[in-house]
Amino acid sequence: MTKENCLIVRVAGRQLDLLRGEASRIAKESKIDWWIDRADTGARFCFEDAKAKEAFALACDNFGIPCRDG
Repeated sequence: MTKENCLIVRVAGRQLDLLRGEASRIAKESKIDWWIDRADTGARFCFEDAKAKEAFALACDNFGIPCRDG
């Protein structure tokens, strides 16, 4: 698994569910796959496409959830 199109977020519960839904929507619109892994400090959201990663980072920003490359 490559980590070049991944972002790490530190969320749990409803925020994690919200981000899963957003990742799914972004991936579906882009017609790509995505997956989520556990990271040392949060959840790692990975996409097959850099544009989808950027869209997800923007969504995190809009929700006020910090994210970082991972």
